[in-house]
Formats: sequence, C-alpha cells, structure tokens
Amino acid sequence: MKKTFKKIIVAILFWQSKKILAKYKPKIIAITGSVGKTSTKDAIFTVLSHFKSARKSDKSFNSEIGLPLTIIGVPNAWSNPIAWAENILKGFYIILFKVNYPEWLILEIGAGKPGDIKSVAHMLSPDVVVITHFPDRPVHVEFFGSVEKIIEEKSTLAFATKMDGVLILNHDDEKVYALHKKVKARVVSFGLNEVATYNASYGGASIQKEHSGIPSGVEFKLHYNGSVFPVTMPYVIGMHYVSSALAAIAVANEAGCDILQSISQLASYTTPPGRMSLIEGINNSYIIDDTYNASPIAMSAAIKFLGEVKAKRKIAVLGDMLELGKLSDSSHREMGYEVSNIANVLITVGPRAKSIAEGAVEKGFPQKDIYMFDSSDTCGKFLAGVVEEGDIVLLKGSQGTRLERSAKMIMKNPEYAAKLLCRQEKEWEKR
Repeated sequence: MKKTFKKIIVAILFWQSKKILAKYKPKIIAITGSVGKTSTKDAIFTVLSHFKSARKSDKSFNSEIGLPLTIIGVPNAWSNPIAWAENILKGFYIILFKVNYPEWLILEIGAGKPGDIKSVAHMLSPDVVVITHFPDRPVHVEFFGSVEKIIEEKSTLAFATKMDGVLILNHDDEKVYALHKKVKARVVSFGLNEVATYNASYGGASIQKEHSGIPSGVEFKLHYNGSVFPVTMPYVIGMHYVSSALAAIAVANEAGCDILQSISQLASYTTPPGRMSLIEGINNSYIIDDTYNASPIAMSAAIKFLGEVKAKRKIAVLGDMLELGKLSDSSHREMGYEVSNIANVLITVGPRAKSIAEGAVEKGFPQKDIYMFDSSDTCGKFLAGVVEEGDIVLLKGSQGTRLERSAKMIMKNPEYAAKLLCRQEKEWEKR
C-alpha cells in the first residue's frame, strides 16, 4: 500500500514539476557526481543568491521525491497524507495562478539506481551542469554493477545541457574532464590543475586559536583569466572545500555576476550538519562530525584531515560504508591501512567496518587500542566514558550507521543537537 501511495505521489509531483518549469522557465543549475554534490550546491547558492532570486535543493533533496519538492517549493511530508495533499494543492496553485517564482533553481541530482538521472535529465534541460567527481569506488556501485555504469548514468546530465548553456567540469578528475570531448555545449573547468579555467593554488589551512591546533578555515588563491584573487572561507575545515568554492565562483561568473563580489560571499559559507563540522565535546574535547554519509574517497579525506590535527589523543570512529558491493571488504580494509598511522584509538561501528580494524592490525596498529561495536548507541555510551580533555574525535560512516547518535552523546551542549547534527527530525528519530 505504501509503495502504491508513493508511486502515485511521485507521478503527480513530477507532472506538476513539468508544468511549473514550462510556465516559469527558471534557469536551472544541475549538480551531480559521486562526492561533493551537497557542499558544491550550497556554495553555489551562497554566492548566486546574492545576485539572483534562487532556490536550492533542501538538505540533500536529490531523490525521486526530493527533486519535484524543490521545483514546487514544498517540504517532505514523510508519512503524513494530509501534508502530501497540501503539497499537491500548492503545486496546482502555482500552475493555475501567477506566483513569485525563483529565477534560478539549484538542483542536486543523485542516482541511487539505474535510470534515476536519465528519467529527469531531459525534463530539466539544464542551463548549467556541474560535475564534481567520479571516484574509483563510489557508493551505490552494487546497484549498477560497475563504476562505468555509474559514470554513464551521471554523464546523462552533461548531454542534456542546453546548446547555449555551459558544462562546468572538475579538471582534476580525468574521468569527469573527459566529457569535454563528447558534448556540444560550451565547457569550462575548475580545479588545482593550472590549465583549468578557474584554478586554485594554496599553501594550507589557516589556524583559529580557539580551536587549539585544529586547522579551521580555508585560504587559497584563485587564478582566472590572467588575474589572481585571494579567497577566504573561515567557517569550514578541510581543503576539499576549495573545489566547491571554485565551482561556485565558476557558476556565478558564467551567469554574469561580479567575480569580486562572488568571492566575498564565500566568506559567509558554512558547511551543512554532518559534513566536517567542528563541535565542542565533553571534557574540553572536540568532535569532527562527518556523519552525514561515507564513501571510500570521503572517508580517506576525513582520515587525512585527522592526520593534520594536533591533539593529545586522536580517536577515529569509523562506521560501515554501504552500497559498495564486491568492493566492500577491500575498501574498508584500505581505510584501516590509512588510519593505522594516524589515530591513537580506533573504534569501528557495524559489521563491514570490522574490516577497517583488520586492515589497521595488518599495518601494525595495536589490537588493544581497537574497539568494535554493532550500533552507534553502544558506541556513544562507550565514548562518553573514555573521551578526555584534549581529545579529538572523528566520526565518519554511512547514513545507515547513524553515527550522529554517537556524536550527540559526547557533545558539550547536546541541547544544540537539532541545529548542529544531521538527521535530527522526528521522522529520523523513529528509524
């Protein structure tokens, strides 16, 4: 019954979305890739909304329901039929009457199974397409059969770009940049590669004293069209946000916005909850909260960042990385290799993450400093009893491991969990 209800709702919402797009003709920016979609979407919105009337996908609204909800401008009603009816009525109102509709839609487009992007690409016919990254071991690979199939699916957006539109590609990823030879749309690129249209150079992250040895804030130089511009993002941690910033500047500049004002807007950019967020922990500790989701490349980046931190003790809490199929065991084991010479204490959560522990032991990590748990709740209770002053705790795992629950148990101010942590809605708490 629920599946039938969902199919009916999705069909109605998509029909309404097509009608709304045809009536209001907003400019569409579509963002896809296997990692970095949400941070890039948010960076683009931070910059573009200063110049234009814009709407972005809420949180990670990139599913079959999330996309039309963004186009219509209504929230997820979850399992509330009355709220769904209200959403549908609003959709009809927007179709029948003239409303103040955004000039630009910034849409995050994900693919959980074959056909997800193909089914919406031509409906959207984007003015701007941004492709972030195609890692060697992406999530969802078990549903596609191969990495090549995922790349083929996500590349559909590139071919759907309007003829007078622009395709913005990550020049640092050979698989992504290879698309520039295959499309008819105009192409620009971003990245650390010095031949990228918008390229960056940097010496490292800045240090904020109050964070006691934790690299916090990103500074780099943007090279564009023969000029060099300083860029500062004081509220993020991790140099991987340089890529998101470059994509945002590229989108705004290609949309005709002033590049200096675009750069200044990035100073206000903040990361979404659960994505490399820095949170004060119990006993004068700090939490690096990266609990939203996990893939091998994202977990590797988080581990490397932990390596840059100065701390009395580094505790790595690493959970299952889901939907990796036949690549699961080797991917987890490799994370164990990477964390073995960085963390002082290793904690794993979930059955797949046990391979992380095995990989760490293979590289000489002391067995006595490894703890394994089946649930985030048990892990959180353990952490609450062992976290000491001066500790830095990294939490990283796929959505299914729910490591935000562990994070909440060791927050200095858990009353701020709804604001600082991901998945704090009532619907998520029930799961």
